Amino acid sequence: MTKYVSAVAVALFALAFAAAPARAEQSEEAQLGQQVFDQLKSRGEIVASSPLYRVLNPLSTRITQVVAPKYGAPIKFYIVHESQPNAFAAPGGNVYVTDSLFYFVKNTEELAGTICHETSHLLHHDTMTQLKQEQRIRERAAAATILLGPTLNTILVVSAIGKLDSLHYSRQEEENADLTGSDTCAQADYNPWGLVWLFKDFSAANMPNPPEILSNHPDFANRIAALEQHFAQDPALFARFDSDPKRAQRITLPASEAEKFLR
Repeated sequence: MTKYVSAVAVALFALAFAAAPARAEQSEEAQLGQQVFDQLKSRGEIVASSPLYRVLNPLSTRITQVVAPKYGAPIKFYIVHESQPNAFAAPGGNVYVTDSLFYFVKNTEELAGTICHETSHLLHHDTMTQLKQEQRIRERAAAATILLGPTLNTILVVSAIGKLDSLHYSRQEEENADLTGSDTCAQADYNPWGLVWLFKDFSAANMPNPPEILSNHPDFANRIAALEQHFAQDPALFARFDSDPKRAQRITLPASEAEKFLR
């Protein structure tokens, strides 16, 4: 979600967090998540109505049935219009899927794997962990300069100009989301090998600007190996799924929507 949150949203979160450190984490996540939604909506990026929802909704419904009880808050899915295939989860329970992703994935399992991976970031509260680390850095910088004159609030706002583009999930956070996501897919009865196939497709595409799911650590070989080891360690959950993408479930997409990505 990093490219979508402005410096203003980060600053508002920083000020709220500094002013009320005892606020419940769920409330903090909901506040920032609403800011992300409002920003996307103001930019006209949220697709309110699209035939692609007929593809997304059945997947999101089954996946939500697995994830929501563990997350403890409602989870909602939105399509956003972007030329790059991507998906990202915002604090508070919103998962955003770009319309171009539907035309990049080769089958239902790859799309489901992407969604399962992103919901894992919700379960692990990874974005909040990153934001709080940044908050501590800003507070230390503010403490070092506050005596020179500017108010604390001014310093926090100025320091937030660095925005969230500098935040990326760590290699371990991404691998953890892969593994939890594969569990979620299996429990929702989607083939978890879809995430492996997706990584191979991204690797073959050699994209100059990797999507959020790859973060700063694409490292396809290690992430694929970790998934395969995870599958082998739990045959009761994973053995029934076929590793051959040739037998994957094909996605049927509306041709009219594809025109946006063929220009």
